[in-house]
Amino acid sequence: MQRNIIYLLRPLLSATEKVGSCSSNRLIHTTRHVRSHENPLGIPRRNPNPAPTIPRRGAPPRKSRIKGVKQIVVVASGKGGVGKSTVAANLAISLLHNSPLTKSPKIGLLDLDIFGPSIPKLMGLENAGDPNLSEENKLIPLQNHGIKTMSIGYLLPPNPANDSPVVWRGMMVMKAVQQLLFDVDWKSSQNEDLDVLVIDMPPGTGDVQLSLGQLVDVDGAVIVSTPQDVALIDARKGVGMFNKVSVPMIGLLLNMSHFTCTSCTTPHELFGSSKNFEKAAEQLSLEVLGKIPLVPSISDGGDSGRPITVQNNSEGEEIRNIMNNVSEKVWNWLSSRKISDIGTRG
Repeated sequence: MQRNIIYLLRPLLSATEKVGSCSSNRLIHTTRHVRSHENPLGIPRRNPNPAPTIPRRGAPPRKSRIKGVKQIVVVASGKGGVGKSTVAANLAISLLHNSPLTKSPKIGLLDLDIFGPSIPKLMGLENAGDPNLSEENKLIPLQNHGIKTMSIGYLLPPNPANDSPVVWRGMMVMKAVQQLLFDVDWKSSQNEDLDVLVIDMPPGTGDVQLSLGQLVDVDGAVIVSTPQDVALIDARKGVGMFNKVSVPMIGLLLNMSHFTCTSCTTPHELFGSSKNFEKAAEQLSLEVLGKIPLVPSISDGGDSGRPITVQNNSEGEEIRNIMNNVSEKVWNWLSSRKISDIGTRG
């Protein structure tokens, strides 16, 4: 029996040895055998500065900054399907185009949705290939529209339909989240820190949100919701969860607030009155950052990898103005916060 077990483990051990001895500039895509719960992304090992682990007992882990990132903004929602990823992509581009900084800002976009990554599609990088590795065996972000991006969607096996599922248990998911947080070289070739990293969170209030709140010093969170009560209930849960892990709230953003047809000028609130949203924001003592209407070019642009903030059509002018206002509020929030000196990991 023992001899059979050793025989079965031998291919896995040999595959792991090959990964550890490979050159640092290779592509990241690896065989299925090396995607264990200890290293689900198949990144070659690097000894210094390991990612933090969450202890089972005792005090919670100490928060840290992400190496190469000055400030972090989280875009989250309690419920899926409210357009959170689309908002995150457009917010990152708006932060780039509407910066109060004297120099051109460096903006990054991290997709932490392990099971349903949307950033590769939204940013026009769906078939861009595997990311390379730096000399320190860290993932080098892929860039488009002036934004550096990273997503587990870049690391999945090639598939013409781009529908390879991630079928992992919790331990592998949490390790992948830590690798995406601390094993990405955001400085890369330019050797400059990101001014802002926008993190697109998965829906809900589960392990990923909890781990981020416990491991990373986040500067602020934007909660995205639609007007329905069923979405607002989950948005409240999201706010409550971030409050528990001491993540400051920037405000609420209403998506799909209304639709204006081409034959009239009357806004049609298809998903419920925005007054419900305003009431929830007042009860939570949070600012309403903006109200984004339903516009076909948002969906069309996302499918084609051209977010509405990089388009120049007249249909999207209203939304671009709204996102400009949102990014201005986010920049003001960030400028009012002192960057902590608690140390970095990565």
